[in-house]
Amino acid sequence: MKKIIILLFCAFGFYSCEEVTSEDEIQKINWSARVTNVLELDSLETGKSYLSVYSQIYSLSQHRKYNLTAMVSLRNTSETDTIYVLKSDYYNTHGELIKHYVDKPVYLLPMETLEIVIDEADVSGGTGANFIFDWATPKGTPEPIFEGLMSSTAGTQGLSFTTHAKRIN
Repeated sequence: MKKIIILLFCAFGFYSCEEVTSEDEIQKINWSARVTNVLELDSLETGKSYLSVYSQIYSLSQHRKYNLTAMVSLRNTSETDTIYVLKSDYYNTHGELIKHYVDKPVYLLPMETLEIVIDEADVSGGTGANFIFDWATPKGTPEPIFEGLMSSTAGTQGLSFTTHAKRIN
């Protein structure tokens, strides 16, 4: 009888530790619902920013890689003005385009943050992945901030670090 109770206890213990990875539980941005028509682009200041992100990093040698979850944060730093992300493209280590996250202008409300999450299992970006963001703001409005947060946990150990975009145009 004790063995059955111990087995049931262990089974429930393992079941309660199960990681939930259902797509339904991951909140995704509906980019098409955020599409806007930016007719007055000539009245806006435009820019382009580069952000490095890492799907993987090397561990111990160049022959062993460690997978990471990457969260890309798009932040409107204005308290009063809506800003626009005109394009957001994701490239791999070799400079090959992986995905257009934004290919039509989308808006960010004042002080709003949008996030792009690249799952730990998605290693298509490799060790040198990056994003290029084209954006527009009303004249005199602060530039948007683009940041990357990479993280991973295994057992009792965790790893995380950040990257910050650099304006390239």
